[in-house]
Amino acid sequence: MSDFYCDEALSGRTRVEVVRDTPHVLAFHHTRPAYPVHVVVVPKRHIPSLVELPADSEMAAEILRVLAEVADEIALTHGAASVVTNLGAYQESQHLHFHVIVREES
Repeated sequence: MSDFYCDEALSGRTRVEVVRDTPHVLAFHHTRPAYPVHVVVVPKRHIPSLVELPADSEMAAEILRVLAEVADEIALTHGAASVVTNLGAYQESQHLHFHVIVREES
């Protein structure tokens, strides 16, 4: 299975519209959004899924901080936001990633 995030977004092969860029995390507008607002948050190091992220790591803390910042900014602008991640068969790319979305404009 391919890893879009490592192979394309993080490598720079596919250009992305960056929302946040920290030492360990990249947040960007989804390249094929399924929602009116659709931001993806990924660790810059390959981590296959949420269950493989060490909970007490610096990486986990930074991911949560970036997720909170992006979700707060979107909620303030659009009135709401959801944060979603998937596991197993629901996870299309085997690289930990979170979707910060607005399901429909208010």
